[in-house]
Amino acid sequence: MAVDMNMSILIVDDYKTMLRIIRNLLKQLGFNNVDEATDGSDALTKLRTKEYGLVISDWNMEPMTGLQLLREVRSDDKMRNMPFIMITAESKTENVIAAKEAGVSNYIVKPFNAATLKAKLTSVIGAF
Repeated sequence: MAVDMNMSILIVDDYKTMLRIIRNLLKQLGFNNVDEATDGSDALTKLRTKEYGLVISDWNMEPMTGLQLLREVRSDDKMRNMPFIMITAESKTENVIAAKEAGVSNYIVKPFNAATLKAKLTSVIGAF
């Protein structure tokens, strides 16, 4: 099945610079329908009011972390199967395990580039 290049994508990070970088990388890959949230609770509000095809979230945010957001998404029947990519600056084994146990679709360690993002997206939503 072809990937919908117009699907809504929600990117979540508490650093505006990182939001801009991720948005630009997605744009390079052909995705233009991108919304932003600055923390997990802001993201959850958006996820409950609009349908998204993918979430790309930072791990380390306040007051709600990316892991807490992931757990909320996975516990909600309407969002349970939504592709969810976690981004983190730390590649600690216990973090990767916690994210996997919470149901993350894939994991990206900062810094990353368009090729890395494309590879992770392909593994989660299919080739494009």
